[in-house]
Amino acid sequence: MIKDTNLLVVSAHAADFVWRSGGTIAKYKKHGANVKIVILSYGIRGESADLWRIENQTYEGVKKVRHEEVLAAARELGVENDLEFWDFEDYMMDLSIPERLDRMVRKIREVSPHHIITHGPKDAFNPDHEAVSQFVFKASVMSIQNGIKTEGLPNVKQARLFGFEPHQTEISDFKPDVLIDITEVYDMKEKAMKCFKTQSHLIEYYMARARIRGNNAARCSGKPYSEYKYAEAFSRFFPYVGGELV
Repeated sequence: MIKDTNLLVVSAHAADFVWRSGGTIAKYKKHGANVKIVILSYGIRGESADLWRIENQTYEGVKKVRHEEVLAAARELGVENDLEFWDFEDYMMDLSIPERLDRMVRKIREVSPHHIITHGPKDAFNPDHEAVSQFVFKASVMSIQNGIKTEGLPNVKQARLFGFEPHQTEISDFKPDVLIDITEVYDMKEKAMKCFKTQSHLIEYYMARARIRGNNAARCSGKPYSEYKYAEAFSRFFPYVGGELV
């Protein structure tokens, strides 16, 4: 059941959550989930190359464009009121600062998520993504401990953690554990992706990836290919636990 599920999404850079989980986010929001998205950085230094080619460009100028792109994309997904910008410096993102880890523990305890979606443990070309994966994992484990105190908030139950499919999937040795059908909201994801003019070279890539994962989802489930047209893939941090095979 999606309705009333608490979903926390942690994105290293401005567009990561859209490329990798925009359809899942839109689907959960559409069906009544409580969605919160934390964007740790705008990707100003390492993910905005086209903007830096503009003469007399500035750090604040790049940040303004990236902020506007995120807001436009979020509106397409229906989550414009569910964003939180932490504005860390990217490339390389320093997540060793204790206050930053404490802040993420607090956010997890505030949201009390059933599911957390973030970067998976391996990304061949992006150390920021790998660092964020470990950062969120550590915070999630800390958030369940009785002995780690957050003023005004109790500890929470262990959330299920899911890792985004990284760019350059095969080179990053990614193998999907979960395929989420996003056919009903794919148009929303495509419109959201097209808001990111700064990284327009990725739009076709992720459109193609959604079709490939839709094909995988149909084949693995036995559903008709006409029903599962688009999907997103995730890895599990922990095994599935239940009383039956599902």
